[in-house]
Amino acid sequence: MATAETNGKGRLSSALSSRILMRTIKTLFSVLVTMLGLLLVTFVIGRVMPIDPVLSVVGESATRETYDAARAAMGLDKPIVVQFLIYIWDVMHGDFGNSLLTARPVAQDIARVFPATLELATLGTIFGVLLGVPLGVVAAVKRGTWIDQLARVVALVGYSMPIFWLGLMGLLLFYGVLGWVGGPGRVGIFYVDVVPPVTGMILIDSILDQNWTVLKNAISHIILPSSILGYYSLAYISRMTRSFMLEQLSAEYITTARVKGLPERTVIWRHAFRNIKVQLITVIALSYANLLEGSVLTEIIFSWPGIGSYITNALLSADMNAVLGGTVVVGLVFVLLNIFSELLYKFFDPRAAE
Repeated sequence: MATAETNGKGRLSSALSSRILMRTIKTLFSVLVTMLGLLLVTFVIGRVMPIDPVLSVVGESATRETYDAARAAMGLDKPIVVQFLIYIWDVMHGDFGNSLLTARPVAQDIARVFPATLELATLGTIFGVLLGVPLGVVAAVKRGTWIDQLARVVALVGYSMPIFWLGLMGLLLFYGVLGWVGGPGRVGIFYVDVVPPVTGMILIDSILDQNWTVLKNAISHIILPSSILGYYSLAYISRMTRSFMLEQLSAEYITTARVKGLPERTVIWRHAFRNIKVQLITVIALSYANLLEGSVLTEIIFSWPGIGSYITNALLSADMNAVLGGTVVVGLVFVLLNIFSELLYKFFDPRAAE
């Protein structure tokens, strides 16, 4: 009998391992297909853009021989399918070519500017979560009251107002008039390159260097743009939290908990809110990804040297290697965040893994 029980456990463990292996293979296949699609889209964009990358290199006054030699050196004389395969091979090895603006490899440029965007989007997401989740919960609990109406107006304004307008008004009021925050840029001009770039994120590098003066100055510069992004994130997170909570608060188990005499705080936070945490994981991950890829206007307004500004400047200068390289990296981050949120979803809700 013990042998039969052991065999049963062995078969169960083997079946579970097989399911995990199949889910892993499906996830990897999905990532592979998504990345190939992203590479295909960026490749096509690079070819249909009304910009000749050869002229961007040699100049319009170059001779025909120089033009043809440069075109051959860039591989543009090969069939389009061969060009795409070469493009995939180079990207897989982290080679996005050289930037026309900086004359450095695009991969190095992205490694230099991406931490600034990561820092800005991370703070914005933290603001959005810390304020948006409680706001959405309170709005759902106080449904139909002035608190609910106020929360909905706050979310509506965050969705409706153009982010560049909020940025300009914020600079005008809090920097130009009141002087409460620092101006454009990550730090004041006197603190540029004072702190050694260990992580590329000025706040962390200042702490590692124990340079509290630079840290204080960096906080004064990042607080406004991160708050603008945080407000945009807050609008989305609070609206979704309110919707999730309303669905839970109308469920029968909540009515049963209240009939049993449980405190309202326990009913809301230990019962209703616990059941929406899994859904909020996906919402927060998507919000974070959107801030990472959608902070272009904020970075331009605040002269923030992130990947959004880098791609924009490259596009204006016909630097297609930089544009395509930045697009691929942003798309890759978006895919990875979606996978991460899916893994967390399955971790907190094992039923989703079945």
